[in-house]
Amino acid sequence: MSTVNLSDYNVAHVPDASDMRFGIVVSDWNKEVTWSLLKGAIATLKKHGVTDENIVAKHVPGSFELTLGAQWLAEYDDLDGIICLGCVIQGETPHFTYICQGVTQGITQLNLEYNIPFIFGVLTTNTQQQAIDRAGGKLGNKGDEAAVTAIKMAALQLEIEE
Repeated sequence: MSTVNLSDYNVAHVPDASDMRFGIVVSDWNKEVTWSLLKGAIATLKKHGVTDENIVAKHVPGSFELTLGAQWLAEYDDLDGIICLGCVIQGETPHFTYICQGVTQGITQLNLEYNIPFIFGVLTTNTQQQAIDRAGGKLGNKGDEAAVTAIKMAALQLEIEE
């Protein structure tokens, strides 16, 4: 069982993001969880200098649709990175496995095909409580972690391109 608070990180190790622009694609399925992830991601981006004008958030129906929504953002907007936020909770059928595999493979493929980072901020939990614990609950907010990862990866790309 995880006991790490996902929101604990060393602020000094996060690059300044005031000149960066990010997209966020969030699933509306399990919105009590995913919208909390979105709130955390936006707050963390702002904490590190990203302005409201440089955050583009779009909603998709479910986690499976995250990859296409993220692809569209990459094709139609000039972004330094895209954060994909969703939540899939284990049920009684194999649906969980198919959705998790599809989203994971889709986001991985986007990372390989486009010249910007796509961040996997999808909770894959056994229970609703585990999801709540990771979306602003006792284990922090995975949205915070995804935003920090997006900033670090965008900064790495800029550093390599210089």
